[in-house]
Amino acid sequence: MIPLASQHLCAKPRQLLSLAGLILVVHAGSAVAAGESLKFAGTPFSPGSTVKANVPLSAQEKSLAGQGGNVVPPNAVAVLATPANFDPRKSWPVLIPCSTSDFKRQNRDDLVQFYRTAGLSEGWVLLAGDGPQHARNDTAAWRGAMTLAAVGALHRSFPGSDKWPVACAGFSGGGKGVGYVAPLLARNGCRIAGIYMTGANEDHLSDGYARIQPGVSFLNTPIYISAGHDDRIATVEQQYAVAGSIKRTGFNRMRIGTFHGGHEVSDGQTSVALGWFRELAK
Repeated sequence: MIPLASQHLCAKPRQLLSLAGLILVVHAGSAVAAGESLKFAGTPFSPGSTVKANVPLSAQEKSLAGQGGNVVPPNAVAVLATPANFDPRKSWPVLIPCSTSDFKRQNRDDLVQFYRTAGLSEGWVLLAGDGPQHARNDTAAWRGAMTLAAVGALHRSFPGSDKWPVACAGFSGGGKGVGYVAPLLARNGCRIAGIYMTGANEDHLSDGYARIQPGVSFLNTPIYISAGHDDRIATVEQQYAVAGSIKRTGFNRMRIGTFHGGHEVSDGQTSVALGWFRELAK
């Protein structure tokens, strides 16, 4: 694996984001069947809930986590959010967020604050992997390690979930981070069904494709870029330039959507992107 320690997932320039506290809420939901309980990584949960569990790190994941001088933690922390009608015996699309490393944000922060409402309403499962504590050097390799650990826990918890389609989403610096996380997941056997970027002013996907080498079929991955008309950090013009760079690399399925707003994630755009990914994944 080509080292990714130098790839930091910061937004440039930095912008202060409102950080609401992470609340893991158990929502009302019907059980899969009378008397049947579900477990994610050994932790019981009900459909329609958001659950957190400690999950192990494989040797590969430990190697990635340790890049850049990071201390390898004893485990990763995975967060799973499921729709109220979740039944693991069926196939579900999975949305995996990658957050910016600015302000010590973690992937699960973005899951809850940016993607959970739209994702669940569109019938997606959401999954995030993080370390127990913030990394000293919050790199793409660290994010990749923790995300792989969460994906491994999903696959062990629900037989057949290794065939579920997976999309990656990133806002601001996270829109750069998915450029490495998505090809890493593809290289490790995930069925990548889409990449959703919002507020990213640089193309890191082309570099991630070249470094990680997930295979030429990865160039068929659908990519949706969402740009706010009033975004002053990643302007519409910059995001169109990102799209052009990605196209020149050889990616051939791309859409760009704009919305009235600034440097933010639009629920409406998220729903459009997830609907497109799901349709293509059929």
